[in-house]
Amino acid sequence: MEAIRALRVVRKSAVMARTQTINQIRALVVTAPSALRDKLRGLPTSLLIDTLARTRPTGDLADPSCAAKTALRRLARRYQTLQQEIKEADADLAPLVSRAAPSLVALPGVGTETAGQLLITAGDNPDLLRSEASFAHLCAAAPVPASSGRTNRHRINRGGDRHANSALYTIVLVRMRHDERTRNHVARRTAEGIPPRTSCSVSKGSSPARSTGTS
Repeated sequence: MEAIRALRVVRKSAVMARTQTINQIRALVVTAPSALRDKLRGLPTSLLIDTLARTRPTGDLADPSCAAKTALRRLARRYQTLQQEIKEADADLAPLVSRAAPSLVALPGVGTETAGQLLITAGDNPDLLRSEASFAHLCAAAPVPASSGRTNRHRINRGGDRHANSALYTIVLVRMRHDERTRNHVARRTAEGIPPRTSCSVSKGSSPARSTGTS
């Protein structure tokens, strides 16, 4: 577990740096001279990075256009370096996570990153995990009763481990796109008048809680 934790620290910092880098690139594109801006604006991220990384700026750096091209090229190459670092981290983590919880990564929608986060959350809180319900509360996935008088309702849980909650949210989004059983579940609950945001709980029998050994 400690090996997974250490490698995820590096991966997380690389992801944050990559996000910062693409934000800087897009900000520079917005303020670049119009000819350069019109050429780059609207390009998808992968094509934008590839285009900028292959440029060969020439001229006087005192020229705003040349300076912008130079800065954008360096940022694009930084982005590529960080992208490669993230891929290497994923390659290192994949066998470790699979070895620790093979049944978890076998579930639909669960990848190395989300599985790693759930394993860390479970490993940090072994005394709190006695059932699927306790795991749901730990991950802030259990609705909180908010009934008043004759009104019976629940509100979203804002507590718990927010990183684990984010991992579950990612898993649900992937399942809603690619898993037929999840799509059918959401469609049925939506037809019953329950909004998709609260109707996409993990189906019983394929719960990450079971696969992390928390039940």
